[in-house]
Amino acid sequence: MTLWFATGNPHKREELAAILKGHRIHIPSQGGIPFEPEETGVTFLENALIKARALYRRVLAPVIADDSGLCVDALGGRPGIFSARYGSEGGKNLDAGERNALLLRELEFSSRRSARFVCAMVLLLQEDRFFVVQETLEGEIIRKGRGSGGFGYDPILYLPDRGCTVAELGEEEKNRISHRGKAGRFIGEILAAIPEEP
Repeated sequence: MTLWFATGNPHKREELAAILKGHRIHIPSQGGIPFEPEETGVTFLENALIKARALYRRVLAPVIADDSGLCVDALGGRPGIFSARYGSEGGKNLDAGERNALLLRELEFSSRRSARFVCAMVLLLQEDRFFVVQETLEGEIIRKGRGSGGFGYDPILYLPDRGCTVAELGEEEKNRISHRGKAGRFIGEILAAIPEEP
C-alpha cells in the first residue's frame, strides 16, 4: 500500500519506512505539497489528528501522522507537545543540540530524572475513519549526552535496562523498542487486518 506520512521530518520517514516494510511511504515534500498545519491541539493525539486530516484533504489517500515528544516528570511533563519548539523565542527555533543543552540546564539540580518519549500515531483512511495508537519509551535524563545515532533528544534519554542512551542503540534495535517503533508495528497490524476494497 502507498501511504502518506504527515511530516516534514525525513528522519521520521526513514524510521517509519523501516518499521512498515512492504509499504511505500511518501512525505508531502516528495510530492511538492506545501504542508505546515498549525498544531493547535493540547495533546499528542489531537495534534496527530490535525496533521492527518490536513494531509488527507490534499492527497485523498491513506495517511499516517504522528505527534511525539519527550515528557520529563521533573518539568511537569515538559517539553511534551512543544518538544520540537522547546526554548524557541521570537520565531527562532533552537537546533537539537541547543534544545538538549537547555533541558540539561533546567534539570541541573534535580535528582528526579524520569522521562519518556511519547508517540501518538494515527492511521487515517477517510476523514472520519481512523485508528489511533499511543506508545512510550521509558527512561531517564542522563547528565551529559552520549551517542551519535538517532536524532532530537536521543542522546540524553538513558535506558537503564540497556545501559545506554537511545542514541547509542543500533537502528534495528531502536525501531524495535522505541515509542514510534511500537506504535508503527500496531499500525502495521491494523493495515494487515483491513480488507481490500472491492
